Amino acid sequence: MTTHPLDIAIPLFDRLTALDCVGPYEILQRLPGAKVTFIAERTGEVRTENGFLGFVADATYDDVGQADVVLVPGGIGTRAVVQTEGHPLVDWLQRVHPSTRFTTSVCTGSTVLAKAGLLNGLEAACHWSAYDELESLGAKATGQRVVEYLDERLITAAGVSSGIDMALRLSELLVDATAAKAMQLATEYDPQPPFDCGSLPKASEDVLGRLMEYMADKA
Repeated sequence: MTTHPLDIAIPLFDRLTALDCVGPYEILQRLPGAKVTFIAERTGEVRTENGFLGFVADATYDDVGQADVVLVPGGIGTRAVVQTEGHPLVDWLQRVHPSTRFTTSVCTGSTVLAKAGLLNGLEAACHWSAYDELESLGAKATGQRVVEYLDERLITAAGVSSGIDMALRLSELLVDATAAKAMQLATEYDPQPPFDCGSLPKASEDVLGRLMEYMADKA
């Protein structure tokens, strides 16, 4: 089978959510010809939301002028990205998106895409806690787990774990359905959660209340 190069860029920023990156990474890096580059404003370590985990950016935005796939993670740190006028990540997205095969996001990464003007008037997936912020940036928040606009080459995924679903769909689009299924088998992605509480409509008041307490402590 002929292998074509597949350049995948994952931007990093302070206080990102680890699984937003790692979930899709574990799927996409297994595709034939895939090369994943973690990039940031400067090379070196970038810490996640709680500071416990560090990622290493091997290239800067200036180093990466184009990519086949861009995947923007979410996390508390997206607030600073969105609120900073002329943020390097937003400027970079505006430069590279016209030549990508797909520009994608996980969780509140869609607010960054919206800030870059890529989601104006479009439905987009996001973590449920950031729907208002997403809509204030011109997108239409939806509870769908994965939202795609193939003509615009845009795919957004909801909170954290949904990035794996999005990466499998992206694998199908980049290669074919058999490749996507192979990636699912390789990672043994066969969810059988012990609780059925993975979306807001399924959550009881006590579960939601507890979560809000935890989130307030981490803000």
